[in-house]
Amino acid sequence: MKIRRTRSQEKILDLLNSQKRSLSAQDIYVELRKRNQSVGLATVYRALEALKLEGLVQVRTLASGESLYCPPHQDKHHLTCLQCGESIPLGECPVRDLEERLHAQHRFKIFYHTLEFFGLCESCLQAEKSV
Repeated sequence: MKIRRTRSQEKILDLLNSQKRSLSAQDIYVELRKRNQSVGLATVYRALEALKLEGLVQVRTLASGESLYCPPHQDKHHLTCLQCGESIPLGECPVRDLEERLHAQHRFKIFYHTLEFFGLCESCLQAEKSV
């Protein structure tokens, strides 16, 4: 069964697929407005929620509470500094094999996963030592 998507959902998917970075709902709203595609901020949030439930967008929540969205095929993982907020992408996925095993073992359809380590970056560690 194919689920029909709204025009707003299609616009958001097209935008996210054209980006190399994750975007917040606010960023998506601004980018759509720049492209003369009128859509309200509440509509963006509703569309993102629906797309997330279909497994078509991946959401990553930062330490600040802000949510970032990207297509699930981007599969990026991060080291995030709790002090300055710097987010360092990891170049590999250390849990891909685990995802496949969990899918097979539990017959659970996994749309995506996130992996984020929180701590202090080198700069913040150095600043902390000098105090």
